[in-house]
This record gives sequence, C-alpha cells and structure tokens, in this order.
Amino acid sequence: MIHGFLAHAYWWEGTPRQTLERAIQNSLCFGVYADGRQVGFARIISDRATFAYLARLRCEDPSRPGGLSKWMMHVIMAHPDLQSLRRWSLGRRDAHGLYRQYGFFTPKFPDRHMEIDDPDIYKPAPSEPRPGGA
Repeated sequence: MIHGFLAHAYWWEGTPRQTLERAIQNSLCFGVYADGRQVGFARIISDRATFAYLARLRCEDPSRPGGLSKWMMHVIMAHPDLQSLRRWSLGRRDAHGLYRQYGFFTPKFPDRHMEIDDPDIYKPAPSEPRPGGA
C-alpha cells in the first residue's frame, strides 16, 4: 500500500518495492490513517542521538491542504527518540515553507555539504546491442 502511495511522488518514482521494504525496516516511520486507509507516511533515518534525516513525508488531505503535513511534522519533531539532536537534514525541491516552520533552513555553509546523487539508479539499463547487429 505504501509503495503505491509513494509511487506518484517525484522523489520516489521508479523505486522498487523491495527497496522500500528495506528502507522501512531501517527507519523510524510514521503513518496517518483516515476512514480505514493510510493518508500519510513519513520516514526518518536517525542514530537517535545526534542526527536525523527526514527522508520522506507525503500526505493526502484534500479537505485541508497542508493540515496533515503540519500535524505529522509536529508529531515527528516531538517524538521522544528525536529530542536533543545536533542536526536535522532533508532534501526537497518544494514545501520549504512547511519545513521552515519547524526550524529547517538553507544550510549556512553549503560548501561543507556534499552528496552522491544518482536519480536514475532504479531505471532499467538500456539494452546492449547484440553482437553482429542481430
């Protein structure tokens, strides 16, 4: 269910289900349910001592746009295992206004942050031509 829920998010498109299962097993996850179905999901990667990365947050709430996302952020930030952390991080291309309400900001020293980004890692490799052109 969660894989289908995330499949339409730009940051999850094409990710295999088994990758999601492994990610969930190794993360602190949050879910929101309404009328017997899941309408929100968030995943935190953390050592629960010094650092947390907000890896995923997705909510569907057509009656109150942004309402569930705010509530989930409040619950996440108040979770006992995530208190007194030195650093939180996330990577998003949208919803910056939401995350600023919870203390997130553009890095003070972006030259200190590095990453490896392979957005095509889950796409099938192109077929190699057959020897002899057949």
